[in-house]
Parts: sequence; C-alpha cells; structure tokens
Amino acid sequence: MLTPQLFVCVRKNVSQNLTRNLATSYVALKNASDPIQQLFLDKLSEYKSKSTGGKLVDPTPEIERELKADLSKTAKQYGGDGKEDMTKFPNFQFPEPKIEPQVSRS
Repeated sequence: MLTPQLFVCVRKNVSQNLTRNLATSYVALKNASDPIQQLFLDKLSEYKSKSTGGKLVDPTPEIERELKADLSKTAKQYGGDGKEDMTKFPNFQFPEPKIEPQVSRS
C-alpha cells in the first residue's frame, strides 16, 4: 500500500529534477548567438593563447620597468637579497622537534 505512493512521489521528483537540470544545462551549453558575447569569447581565447608561460600579456617597456621596480621594492621591504625570485612562494623547511620522554624509567 505504501509502495505505490512512494513510486509516484519518486517519479514526480525525478522527472521534475531532470527537467530543471536539462533546462539549465541547455543554457550553459548553448553556443554564443549574441555578437558581443562571441567577441568576448574570441578575446578570451586570444588572451589565453598569449598568456602561456606565466608572463605579462603585451607588456610595454614602461610596464616592465614598473614591474621590476615593484619587485625590487618588495624584495627590499621583505628581506630579499635580490637573488631570490620574489614572485614564488617561499619553501619552508621545519626541523623535526626532539621529543624528550616525560616519564623516567627506574
């Protein structure tokens, strides 16, 4: 007696969820039909192709000078000696602490 009601409820919820998921995924997977959206996607892919290597995209000599000045200022401010790469996260090495026994054996 409870089983038919359970099946009806489950079928209703599953079909409702599938309808919602298909409706939202259709919008997400739809190709760009708006010309402005297509232009944005083209520029995004162009930027992605230019930004390989982790460097600045289309840097001018002025921007490179500013970057170098900022990195040297940061190095001086935080104790870099000019030989370290200040764009990388430091590598911490913690020595293993020596644990002394708490209870003496007699």
